Amino acid sequence: MPASRALSLEDRIRSRSDLVNSGWTDRRIAAAVRGGALHQIRRGWFIDADERKGLWEEERHRAHVIAVARDAQGSATMSHSSSAVLWRLPLWEMRLVRVHMTTAAPHRISSSPDVRRHVAPLPPDDVVIVDGIRCTSLERTVFDLIRVLPLEAAVAVADAAERQMGERGWEWDLDAVASWRRRLASRIAAAPGARGIRQARWVSEFTDGHAQSPGESVSRLQLHRLGFDAPELQVPVAAPDGASYFVDFGLRRIRVFGEFDGKGKYLDAALREGKSVEQILLEEKRREDWIRGTTQWRLARWETPHIKTAKALGMRLAAFGIPAP
Repeated sequence: MPASRALSLEDRIRSRSDLVNSGWTDRRIAAAVRGGALHQIRRGWFIDADERKGLWEEERHRAHVIAVARDAQGSATMSHSSSAVLWRLPLWEMRLVRVHMTTAAPHRISSSPDVRRHVAPLPPDDVVIVDGIRCTSLERTVFDLIRVLPLEAAVAVADAAERQMGERGWEWDLDAVASWRRRLASRIAAAPGARGIRQARWVSEFTDGHAQSPGESVSRLQLHRLGFDAPELQVPVAAPDGASYFVDFGLRRIRVFGEFDGKGKYLDAALREGKSVEQILLEEKRREDWIRGTTQWRLARWETPHIKTAKALGMRLAAFGIPAP
């Protein structure tokens, strides 16, 4: 393997056999786990603890999914949240402890306590391979999740899946999105008595793939709960260099822009693209001043703590002089 290639998550997950073949002993492995240098994902599977610290919660769960998949036998399929992380869907504030697998027949999947077994029909079209692992299709994964997740997480999943369908670089594929919505609506209509189907129907109608992050998705939901009109998303504002700035939310009737600031913008070096936090903040201030000055709209910013509840967001907006309807 070329030294210049960054290790993928799959490469970082090592079995006991891998470690032993590299010269480790069981005593050394146990000492490394006790000392915090090595994290045991599940029995017989490990990842460097420092590497794990840098992973988002969804990626930590994907590591768990990979380890279970390498141990698995039979035709069981990764599903629910464990399929979601393979599809790179966000799982807003979910605590991901157990790997979820579905089988069409009620036979044993795993005796391990870190695996939850579901028994449900699995038509061939609902099973695909992602990253070499059997999992439920994107459509089936979304259908399974938006029925049972808390509403905030369900909206974030649905928005992200629709974005995968519609986003084509800087273009938006209206036909692909329309087809996706029809297929999901048909699946929901075909399961009138299923658990959580009323929530699934509401979420599918509320979905907007133009939301660029789970924080924006949850913000949309809280704005709805507060009684605001549905905001325009990714609103373009002419920039001084002839290009465009894009603002997360536009509430046109009251002439207000809204921006959700996730901490990753400032803390994640990859998202900063080599810029310092100070440089990011200065650029944001210049951008915000330009938008306010040229549009004469107010602009409110909020962060993750402000969207924990609709009330919290309402209080944040009120601090900017923007009362809820």
